[in-house]
Amino acid sequence: MFAALKKHWAEYLMEAAELAIFMVSASLFTILLYHPSSPAVRAIPSELVRRVLIGLAMGLTLIALVYSPWGKRSGAHMNPAFTLTFWRLGKVAPWDAVLYSLSQFIGGFSGVCLVAMAASSFLSHPSVNYAVTVPGPRGAWEAFVAEAGISFVLVFAVLILTNHSSWGRFTGLVAGACVALFIMFESPLSGMSMNPARTLGSAILPRLWQSLWVYFTAPPLGMLLAAEVFVLCKCRVACAKYHHQNRFRCIFCEFQAAQQTKVRSAGNVKSEPALMENVN
Repeated sequence: MFAALKKHWAEYLMEAAELAIFMVSASLFTILLYHPSSPAVRAIPSELVRRVLIGLAMGLTLIALVYSPWGKRSGAHMNPAFTLTFWRLGKVAPWDAVLYSLSQFIGGFSGVCLVAMAASSFLSHPSVNYAVTVPGPRGAWEAFVAEAGISFVLVFAVLILTNHSSWGRFTGLVAGACVALFIMFESPLSGMSMNPARTLGSAILPRLWQSLWVYFTAPPLGMLLAAEVFVLCKCRVACAKYHHQNRFRCIFCEFQAAQQTKVRSAGNVKSEPALMENVN
């Protein structure tokens, strides 16, 4: 763990900062579009139109983070379920996966706290409620299915794009479009999270624990299923970054190179007895 911290502490801080920025954006836009004293609420009475606007805002926020210098370097996971999926695919080192996830949880909560310190009365208002993600009126199981479904779609799209040489540079744009569309049309079912760290970050201050199991189980299951289906199709998985066409270092490629070196070294060691046997 300490070796990973020494080598990759900057990437961990970037992951925390990226999700913190995302949560600040989510909180501020929720206040703008849902707090009763906001002029936007009076100017835009339609719930659907407001969801469209917040979807566009959060989709653009994600795109900006993916293509930012920090996002290009860390990979812009911002999501423990996403990191877990690429660990399962063998593209993230175990300690990097643990410390990325921890950083993401810290970042999600920190972003909400920043807004709470600056605008507590607005963020805590029932119409805003810390920008929490909670199940819709049909309950937790519908939210579970919806979260698993959108998580599957997101990761499957990311895997298709990142593993195509011509399409890889557009992965962040497609991921942002997915987030925007999911907020517009799926959020009434589950609040649209796909991210345990994002949900927990919003849930801590208002102490909304009862539905956390949905957001801690459905997104990982949906994303892991997408990864398994992708591998079953015999498709190659290249890297764990959203955007790889840049000059920034890639800790995931470094891990892959180290693994390949170990495999080659082990192969050479195993082959020595056989060579000696042939000589004899």
